[in-house]
Amino acid sequence: MLSSSGVRRSLLPRSAYKVLEGAEPVMVDGGEGVRLTGAYTAQKTQPASRGLAVLFHGWEGSVDSTYVLQTGSRLLDDGWDIFRLNFRDHGESHSLNEALFHSCRLDEVVHAMGDIARRWPSRSLALAGFSLGGNFALRVAMKAPEAGIPLSYALAVCPIIDPSEGLFSLEESAPWFYQAYFMNKWRHSLRAKQAAFPHREYFELQELKQNLRGLTEALVLRHTDFGSLQAYLDGYSVAGSALANMQIPTTILTARDDPVIPVDAFEKLELPSNVELDISPYGGHCGFIRGWDMTSFCDDYIAARFNAIAHAAA
Repeated sequence: MLSSSGVRRSLLPRSAYKVLEGAEPVMVDGGEGVRLTGAYTAQKTQPASRGLAVLFHGWEGSVDSTYVLQTGSRLLDDGWDIFRLNFRDHGESHSLNEALFHSCRLDEVVHAMGDIARRWPSRSLALAGFSLGGNFALRVAMKAPEAGIPLSYALAVCPIIDPSEGLFSLEESAPWFYQAYFMNKWRHSLRAKQAAFPHREYFELQELKQNLRGLTEALVLRHTDFGSLQAYLDGYSVAGSALANMQIPTTILTARDDPVIPVDAFEKLELPSNVELDISPYGGHCGFIRGWDMTSFCDDYIAARFNAIAHAAA
């Protein structure tokens, strides 16, 4: 709860927002006319940059989510240039692309990563994502070699592994306020999308009153070619052996007490030797808060692994 709360924002030290200083708003190419937004911040602490760190937010988050800013600021201090990417329909970008965001829009994110890598070449390109962004990070890392993206390393924090299990968990076993929080943000986002393209009918008003599963299914059937909710959920699953052929060095960090993503899905993963699975006893969902200053253990964790990759490249 604390991870995304206003309480945390007010208690965090000013250094957690350093990545905002001198940040350059950027439009990136998602391919086939798709435009995605982001923000680039160049490091100023080292004579030469350690590399480029790309950060993916979670579902209904943005480049300005607290966890993204805090991680970006920590890496900036260590000499990394930072690129924070918004997914389609996130971060006030609803008017850029007429079609709705959904979690299987992987190709545009891979294309955007390629555009970022070309425009800001670096000796090390590292990627970190949180929750749904962690799921995207794992899938981008799988696609990176064939797409010609020089990705050095990927790290996924509390990523969605089996979406069908995660959707059920958020509805049935997670505390009620988790679903209420996400549904409130999602409904607000859908209304913003409708306002941006009034000639389109993205949803019927009664559909907005449904629960997470019902609204997801309605939008999948209305706006995608998957044919069923289960086919859509399978479309972005990384469960079982889906990551067995991962070529990029990768770390997956999660917490056993995460109420949103069941730990069972992580324990069933079939992973190659270059993929590290780290399950912490505590941490919640993308929280890992250390103390009353509201800073996260996750920042040091990501920085240590990114810095090791940069050191090896040097």
